[in-house]
Amino acid sequence: MTETLEKLGLSLAEFQKLHAEAHNETGKKRLAIVASKGSLDMVYPPLILATTATALGWECGIFFTFYGLDALNKKKYKGLKVAPLGNPAMPSPLKGLPVYVPNLVGAIPGMTFIATALMKRWMRKANVPSIEQFVEMAHQKGVKLIACSTTMGVMGIKKEDLLPEADIQGAAAFLHFASKATVTLFI
Repeated sequence: MTETLEKLGLSLAEFQKLHAEAHNETGKKRLAIVASKGSLDMVYPPLILATTATALGWECGIFFTFYGLDALNKKKYKGLKVAPLGNPAMPSPLKGLPVYVPNLVGAIPGMTFIATALMKRWMRKANVPSIEQFVEMAHQKGVKLIACSTTMGVMGIKKEDLLPEADIQGAAAFLHFASKATVTLFI
């Protein structure tokens, strides 16, 4: 390989740099996240990972699709909830109950409200920003907040329903971005 590179007038280091740039135009590490869920406990992870990645100097894009679009919806993003029903990892919001909330307890009216309030309280106590603050922070740090145009059509969501930080793109545009990602996640 070294002989071939010499014939081309390239050092190994130059070749490695060109190779890296061919896979990612900027030469930066890149994180591509698909956010497909719209519950409070599922919107936090992509925002935490994206803002952390940008703090480390990475490029980052989050593709919000299906219920994940709720994180960018003006009418919904402030009211995201945690549903204890069907969530086996849900800890008990009430002292004296087992460590988990079984489905039967999760089905009791008001438990979604309690689980949501509990999670928001945990986040505040841990000094974790709210979803509203995270979306703004992500935008300020340069995270691409991409709303899936196909899902918008399917769910009847219009551009004016979304936060101004949202960029509407189709799957093909996100796949182009993701094809050059160092790390790709589906959440």
